[in-house]
Amino acid sequence: MAQLLDGAGKLGWVLLTAALRFVFMILNNCVAIPSYCLYLLLLQPLRIWDSTVFWHVEGIMFKWLLNMVSSWGWIAGYTVTEWGDDVRPISEEEAMVIVNHQSTGDVCTLMMCLQDKGTVVQKMMWLMDHVQVRDPQLPWNHNKQLIYLKDHLDKYYHSRDRKWIVLFPEGGFLRKRRETSQLFAKKRSLPHLTHVTLPRLGATHVILKTLSAQLENGSVGTETATPNQIGNKRRGLQWVIDVTIAYPKARPMDIQTWIFGYRPPTVTHVHYRMYPIKEVPVEEQALTDWLYQRFVEKEELLTHFYDTGSFPTPEGHTVAGSRQMTLDPVWLCIIQSFAFASGYMWYSVLQYLYCCLF
Repeated sequence: MAQLLDGAGKLGWVLLTAALRFVFMILNNCVAIPSYCLYLLLLQPLRIWDSTVFWHVEGIMFKWLLNMVSSWGWIAGYTVTEWGDDVRPISEEEAMVIVNHQSTGDVCTLMMCLQDKGTVVQKMMWLMDHVQVRDPQLPWNHNKQLIYLKDHLDKYYHSRDRKWIVLFPEGGFLRKRRETSQLFAKKRSLPHLTHVTLPRLGATHVILKTLSAQLENGSVGTETATPNQIGNKRRGLQWVIDVTIAYPKARPMDIQTWIFGYRPPTVTHVHYRMYPIKEVPVEEQALTDWLYQRFVEKEELLTHFYDTGSFPTPEGHTVAGSRQMTLDPVWLCIIQSFAFASGYMWYSVLQYLYCCLF
C-alpha cells in the first residue's frame, strides 16, 4: 500500500510539473514570438537603409528565441556533453554541418549546444524536411525542389551573412527510414546500418556546389563570391562539421519531452569531427562515397557509445575527452524577463492603437 501511495504521489508530481511547464511555455511563446515579429516589423526601415545592421539585430533576437527553447530542457535537467573536436575556434568561419537524425529532440539539442559557439546561432541557416525554421526550404525528393534550394542559397545565404548551414542528410527520422535504408543497402551491397541510415545526396551536393568554389580536381576550393556580395569577397565554405548525437540507452528525446519534462534528468552526448573543405569531393559519385563513409563512421561511434557509455578515444590520445555544456541561469532570466516585458509593451501599444481607431 505504501509503495502504491508513493507511486501515485510521484505520478501526481510529474503531472503537476508537466501541466505547469506546458502553461509556462504557451505563455512564453505567446509573448516571445509575436514580440520578435513586431520588432522586425518596426525595424523594416532599417532593413532598407542598412540591411547588414538589420540582419545582425535579427540574428541576436533569433538567438534569444533559441536560448529560451534551450532553457525548457535545461531547467528539467536535460543537458549536453560534447566530445571530439572543439568547433568553437571556427565559429566565425563558414561551415556545413551534417547531423544524424533520430527525433525532434535533435533540433532542441543543437539549439542548446550551439549557444556557446560565438555568433553561430544568429548566423546559421537550418534545412529540415517538411519543417520551416527561419529559412524556408523544401524536402529533397524532386529535382525541382533542389533548384529551389539553390535559388534560396543564392538569394539569401550571403546577403543575410549566414555562416553555418545545418542539415540532416538522412532525410527523416531513424525509426521511419531504417528499414527502407537497410533494404536499399542490401540491394546495392552497401554497409548494413542500425543506428543511422544511408544519407541522401541531393541537398549536400547542392550546398557544396553553390557555396564553395570548385577546383579542377573535383574538390572544392576556399574562396567564392556571388552577385549578392557587394564589394566583399567571402572565403566560402571552409569546413564540413560532422555531428553525431547519441542518447543514453538509444532512447531519443522528442520535443514533447522537452515541453513536459516527464523524463528524468538526461545527458545527451554530441560528438564533433571537422573536415577541411578541400578534403571534400564535389563530384557526385565521389561525394556519395565520402558521405556514405561518414555515416559508416557514425554507426561505429554510436555502437561504441551504446556499448560503453562513451565515444571512442581519438587517435594519439589515451583518454576520450568530454566537456559539459552549460547555460547561464542569470542570462536566461534576463532574456525571459525581456520577452515578457516586450509582450506586455506590445499588448499595451496595440490596445492603445485599437482604442484610438475604434
